[in-house]
Amino acid sequence: MNFKNSIKLLSVAGFVLLVNVKAVLSDDLQSAYQKEYAYLEEQQRNLVARLAKFKSKSLAEKRLLTGQLDKLENKYRQLQNDSKNINEIVFESERTLESAKDNKEIFSSTFDQAEQTLKSYDASPETGADVAGNKKVNALFEKVFEVMQDISSVRKEKGSFFSENGERVNGELLHIGQIATYGKAATASGVLVPAGEGEFKLWQQPSVALTDELFANTKPTQLNIFIYENKLIAVNASAAKDVTEYISSGGMVGWIIVLLGVLAMILISFRAIFLRSASSASEKILMGINKYIVEHDVAGAQEWCKKFKGSTSRVVSATLRNLERDRDHLEDIVAESILHESPVLNRFGALIIVIAAVTPLLGLLGTVTGMISTFDIITEFGTGDPKLLSGGISVALVTTQLGLIVAIPALILGNLLSGWSNRIKDDMEKAALNVINIYDAPHIAK
Repeated sequence: MNFKNSIKLLSVAGFVLLVNVKAVLSDDLQSAYQKEYAYLEEQQRNLVARLAKFKSKSLAEKRLLTGQLDKLENKYRQLQNDSKNINEIVFESERTLESAKDNKEIFSSTFDQAEQTLKSYDASPETGADVAGNKKVNALFEKVFEVMQDISSVRKEKGSFFSENGERVNGELLHIGQIATYGKAATASGVLVPAGEGEFKLWQQPSVALTDELFANTKPTQLNIFIYENKLIAVNASAAKDVTEYISSGGMVGWIIVLLGVLAMILISFRAIFLRSASSASEKILMGINKYIVEHDVAGAQEWCKKFKGSTSRVVSATLRNLERDRDHLEDIVAESILHESPVLNRFGALIIVIAAVTPLLGLLGTVTGMISTFDIITEFGTGDPKLLSGGISVALVTTQLGLIVAIPALILGNLLSGWSNRIKDDMEKAALNVINIYDAPHIAK
């Protein structure tokens, strides 16, 4: 018992001791924790203060940098606008320079053209290459005014011109401005035209009486005048073209159209002669065969048909050979015979119509060819000289005219001949049916 009590006492003493030790240790730990917590709070306050100070400093630096960036952006935009304005100024300057160069070229070209025009009137402004532009313009206009006064006046002067036989004669010249001239000499007088290099020659229609009235200062009742553009360029009388030259002006296409036209006329002539022969044969056959058919003399009727040649004779002969057949079968034989003769009666008809359809197309081909040639000449030489363009325009117009000249009569005559051929077919059918009806008439009477 005492042992057990001792153990209990020791256990209780140990437990008390343990509690006391734990209490001591708990007080030390709490104190240490409080110290550490106070240190950490101080560190936190320091960090928060430093963070607030850093944020404030960063915000200030950000505002400063943002302001500087805005200034740089504004300066960049201003530089861009300045650069754009400078580019526009440079572009306008270049365009103004190009315009000035073009105006200079136009002025030079206009001045050269004006000088050339004035030279045609034996007038030219006396300006050198070193003369300023405004002085050139003034000199040019002064000379133009002089020429205008000259061409608006009527004046007489001593001079010479060429007569009809090419002989130079001396006399007087009456100039109406610089567009018309009349000449009067002892051996020749009349309307004058430029002969080249400022010379004049007598025109092919001189109008001598009118010239005498003008030189006598008498007002004529009718003024026959030949107006020329430039007295430096010779005027030649245009010779009348014959048929060959006219066709040749249309080129190769023109000759092809003419050959087709000749072929069409030949075919039309042959077909007309053939159809006329066929038409007259139909009348003669019907007039001579009726008496044989009335008497039922089929052999005599066949002998009469043999005297004639052609489609009608063959159709009627086929009808006579089959008169004993029934009516329906006989009519089929007549229709078949007429169909068999149709190609003969329609001979050359299709070819004539084809020529009438093709020749306008050939004329159009010549027109296109001529216009292409004309535009090629315009591209190479311009439109200054109308003579250069006359060849292509001639081909363009002549071929169209030739195509229509061939096509219109060929189409009309071809259709007329086709109608004539159809009438002959109808006559053949009527002749065959007439033979059948006359032959069957006695039987019907019975």
